[in-house]
Amino acid sequence: MPANLSAPSLQPAARPALNWHPKRVLITRSARKHAHGLAIGERAAKRGIEVIELTGDQVRLPRNDNQQAAYAYAKQTLAVVVAPPSRFKLQPIAPSADWRIDLAQGCPAHCSYCYLAGSLKGPPITRVYANLDELLENARTYLGKGTITSRSAERALEGTTFEASCYTDPLGIEDITGSLTAAISWFGQWEADAQLRFTSKFAHVDPLLTLDHGGRTLMRASVNPAAYRQFEGGTDPVATRLDALVRMARAGYRIGLTIAPIIAASGWREAYGELIEAAAQRFDPLDLDELTIELITHRFTPGSKAVLDTWYPGSKLDMSEYRRRLKYSKFGSHKSVYDADIMRELKSFFYDSIAERMPYARVLYWT
Repeated sequence: MPANLSAPSLQPAARPALNWHPKRVLITRSARKHAHGLAIGERAAKRGIEVIELTGDQVRLPRNDNQQAAYAYAKQTLAVVVAPPSRFKLQPIAPSADWRIDLAQGCPAHCSYCYLAGSLKGPPITRVYANLDELLENARTYLGKGTITSRSAERALEGTTFEASCYTDPLGIEDITGSLTAAISWFGQWEADAQLRFTSKFAHVDPLLTLDHGGRTLMRASVNPAAYRQFEGGTDPVATRLDALVRMARAGYRIGLTIAPIIAASGWREAYGELIEAAAQRFDPLDLDELTIELITHRFTPGSKAVLDTWYPGSKLDMSEYRRRLKYSKFGSHKSVYDADIMRELKSFFYDSIAERMPYARVLYWT
C-alpha cells in the first residue's frame, strides 16, 4: 500500500539524478507511423540529440571489429522501432509477476553482472517501442489469467501483475522515451485489479510524481551496497535511488526494494547490513503500510559470462565456478548459482536482518 502521509512532499532529491542522453536516435519507417514514435524523435531533437530517420525497418550499426568500440557505439544509440508480434504474446515472469510487458529492450547502464547479456541478440542497442498504445491495450486480455500473483493466496492482493523491467530499465530511458509516464497513466485509468511493476537503478522520478497513477504502480529501487558500486557503471548512487523511492511513496505510489544481485564477496555481511540499515533509516519515518522486498542472488549462464567478459574485461566481479552449482531449467539450459551452503547462509541473514530492522516489509520471494 502507499505511504500513509497526510502532507506529501514533492521536493527534489538532494542530489540531481542522472538523465541518459544517447548520442543518436534512430527511428524506423514503421515507427514514424505512430504518434509515440514521433514524440520520442521530437523530444530527442529538442535535447540536441542527432535524430536519424531510417528508410526501412532494419536497425544496422556500422561494422566495427573492435569489440569495445562497437559496444560503446551501441550503448550510445537509441532505436525507435515497432514491437514485433511476439511482444503481444505475454510471458509469465516467475517469481516476480504474472506477465512480462515490454516497453523497450536494452538499458543505458553498464553493469558488469548485466542480466540482459547473452539473452539479447546483437549489439546492446536500446530499442523502444513506438506502438506502445497497442501493447498496453493488449494487456487487457491477460487480466486474471496469471499464476504468479493473480491466483496466489499469498500475493492475490497485488492483482494481475505486469512487469515492465525484464528487458530494460524504463526509468533510465524515460527522459527521452516518455514510455513509463504513458504506461503509469494508462494503468492509473484502467479500473481493474491490476498492477504495473518496474524496478530501476536510476532516480529521475520528477515526471512521475504528479501522475494520476491510481495506486496501481509499484516502483522498486534496485540496490546493492556502496562497496559494489564499481559493478554498476552509469547508474545513480544507491542513496539517490532510495531518496527517489521515498519521494515516490510520498506521491502515493507503492514502493519496494529489489536487492540484486546479492553478491557473496568477502565482507558481504557488513556490506549488506549497512545497506539494510541505510534503507531502514529512510523508510522508518514514512509510516508505510507495506514495503515489498525481492531478493535475487547473483547467477550467470555460460552465454552471459562470455558476453560480459567481452564487454567488461577488467571487471573484478567473481564469475568463477568456485562455490557454485549448476541449476537447470525445464528446457535443459543451465545457470551457475551459489552452492547450497552459501544460499542457506545468505537467506538466513537477509530474512533475519529485514525482519529485525524493517518489520513492516514483506519479502515476496528469494531466488
